[in-house]
Amino acid sequence: MSDTLTHAENEETGDAVPAFPMPRATGCPFAPPPEMMRLHAEKPVSRVRLWDGSTPWLVTRHADQKALYGDSRLSVDPTLPGFPHASAAFQDAFTSNPPSFLNMDDPEHARIRRMVTAPFAIKRIEAMRPAVQRMTDDFIDAMLAGPKPVDLVEALALPLPSLVICELLGVPYDDHEFFQSKSKVGVRRDASPQESRAASGALLTYLDEQLQAKLAHPADDLLSELAARMRAGDLTRHEAAMLGLLLLGAGHETTANMIALGVLAFLEHPDQLAVVRDTDDPRVVAGAVEEMLRYLTVVHNGQRRLALADVEVGGQVIRAGEGVIIPGATGNWEADVFPEPDRLDVRRNARRHMAFGFGVHQCLGQPLARLELQVVYSTLLRRVPTLRRAAELERIPFKDDGVVYGVYELPVTW
Repeated sequence: MSDTLTHAENEETGDAVPAFPMPRATGCPFAPPPEMMRLHAEKPVSRVRLWDGSTPWLVTRHADQKALYGDSRLSVDPTLPGFPHASAAFQDAFTSNPPSFLNMDDPEHARIRRMVTAPFAIKRIEAMRPAVQRMTDDFIDAMLAGPKPVDLVEALALPLPSLVICELLGVPYDDHEFFQSKSKVGVRRDASPQESRAASGALLTYLDEQLQAKLAHPADDLLSELAARMRAGDLTRHEAAMLGLLLLGAGHETTANMIALGVLAFLEHPDQLAVVRDTDDPRVVAGAVEEMLRYLTVVHNGQRRLALADVEVGGQVIRAGEGVIIPGATGNWEADVFPEPDRLDVRRNARRHMAFGFGVHQCLGQPLARLELQVVYSTLLRRVPTLRRAAELERIPFKDDGVVYGVYELPVTW
């Protein structure tokens, strides 16, 4: 997150307003920012100051967050005046382009989401497990056959989810360097509006070309299904391309960060690593993934909303037209919900976490993310039992500057 924390006076209340985003604690890379946790304890519904001087509400408690996620009086439409944008580039991108379905309210959101729900149904995703297992083993084979140390991000964490989403969508994996580089720009808070526009434009053009190819030569993949929806008039050409862009980007970026950051967390907690490494019970592995999702909450920029009407939450009235930020990390580290939240405990029942959000806008691809994490964590830790860091923790570069938290590289050896 940002390197500095400044305070200013709120014109309405006179309260001190911490700047958002907030820096993480030195030497504690997995915990939510200490300033955010202080607000969580002292004033769980409070104003924070953003990059543009606006002061939306930060809502930190689990129950309040869950209530807001399910409240139709809160909008995800980033084109509305007062929406709490994460950066100037995000504001420009949202206001200069038609929205994706993620940034639509019902009923339009529901109409488009229904068209891509079936491919991410749990039963259909579970059928991909043998293929994901084979891909994982292939990447680990290549890693073990090469020199040591190795950057786990480049060797496994990034290429695996990229290959999986390419297979699901029907996108050539040979193009992965192109879409990975453009996607990275899209999740950087420090990207300029010009950089963001250029990257998203290049990706939209690419997806549009892929969809046109699927119209002529359909296959058994998700882009072909979107092309068929286009032909039937259910989706416009732009809506289909935006859906493809969303699935391509979200399908590899968040999972790649969860893989690398999760492996690092396991290496820092060898007792928890041993539980996953030594078990043959898939339920234990599945539970460990839920705990890691809770513990890390890699979407650390906070879900953004705008109040369409007055909403009372946590004893505070949020007025119509005011912005709201919902940082999942604080809810996922709430002691009343998850006792000793700062302790990584893979045997904990962590299914109440909200790493994927909650309500109608919760992450569409969560079954796929869960599958990939279950396969990768268990396979890597079992096949490379002596895996260890090849650099001091202080020298590992963390993604403080992005919407999705993680590491830029993770040197490991064995």
